Amino acid sequence: MHCNITFVLANAIVMTKDEIIQTIKLQKNDKNIEGQKRFGIRGAESYGLSMPQLRIIAKGIGKNHALAQELWYTNIREARHIAVMIADKNKVTEKLMEKWLSDFDSWDIVDNCCSNLFCRTSFAYTKAHEWSTRTREYEKRTAFSLMAYLAVHDKKQQDKSFEQFLEIIIRESDDERNFVKKAVNWALRQIGKRNIRLCNKALAVCKIIQAKGDAASRWIAADAFRELNKYKQDGRIKSVGSIN
Repeated sequence: MHCNITFVLANAIVMTKDEIIQTIKLQKNDKNIEGQKRFGIRGAESYGLSMPQLRIIAKGIGKNHALAQELWYTNIREARHIAVMIADKNKVTEKLMEKWLSDFDSWDIVDNCCSNLFCRTSFAYTKAHEWSTRTREYEKRTAFSLMAYLAVHDKKQQDKSFEQFLEIIIRESDDERNFVKKAVNWALRQIGKRNIRLCNKALAVCKIIQAKGDAASRWIAADAFRELNKYKQDGRIKSVGSIN
């Protein structure tokens, strides 16, 4: 049944919201649902589909911004992941970003949305700065997830933008909430991997953060320093971006 559904989806031209939801429900996997919970994936109603399954469905649909918005409001985890993948970055508004941000209830939807959609919009850098001061855990995580993905995907961006992110990372490193501190650490490591200049700056930032003395800052600094220093010693830091 699942293989047949996947085949049809991969060759579909038009699907309605209800057809997509029915397809999701037919592939429900209780074992995966329990496994996802162990990894902290909670919140919206879930049917346990994997990301590869969701990518197949999204690829079959193609870009459809109106449908993406319909799927988002179903409050179903898998539908929201598909929505992120079929939304049109050129039609994303700040209002939509704020609405979806307010609905984030799990780290996986935060990271998928940042990777596939938010980091590809013209608002990405502004929102990373703005959201870094938010109080809700997943909203704040979004800011640092955005920084991490921008560091990976935006090959042409100047170093100055990432140096500004490093200042925010120093400021916010004492947030002890699990999904925030992990994202802060992640952003720091990805920025440091862009080029040797930013690597050296990130290593210096690690020492500044370490000196703050709180548990979250110490963990972030030690973990990032260990990885970046090894990358540097192994000659794995590639030149990406402009120093201007």
